[in-house]
Amino acid sequence: MFRAARPGDFEQIIHLYRQLHPGDPVLEDGSDAAAFEQILGTPALRLFVLELDGVVVATTYLNVIPNITRSASPYAVIENVVVEESRRGTGLGRQIMAGTLQAAWDAGCYKAMLMTASREPATHAFYRACGFSADVKTAYVARPS
Repeated sequence: MFRAARPGDFEQIIHLYRQLHPGDPVLEDGSDAAAFEQILGTPALRLFVLELDGVVVATTYLNVIPNITRSASPYAVIENVVVEESRRGTGLGRQIMAGTLQAAWDAGCYKAMLMTASREPATHAFYRACGFSADVKTAYVARPS
């Protein structure tokens, strides 16, 4: 079942995020839980899960951003796409991406963007199969020094 994340999903989502970024530190101060609550409480931020038999097996994070151009149509940025390692390659990724993109279109977004640091050809093939094109824009990332 594709659905919006709920407060009780926090631990299962964190489990998936540890698979996505295994080097991230475990936060003991509760700041991750506070950020989760903030996301759930902000209408333009949508955290989605795919649940099978009561277990969260995939997640995505949709940010709907207001815009002045393009007839004041918002655009979307999708982040933190992850499917449970043991279930990858089973179609769950396509399923959660389809729901996430539909939510962006339902919000009136004129485009949806995402970035990946993966160099794996299969990852890029997956995103192309979901409808994304790598040759429309060029992405740059800046980080604090």
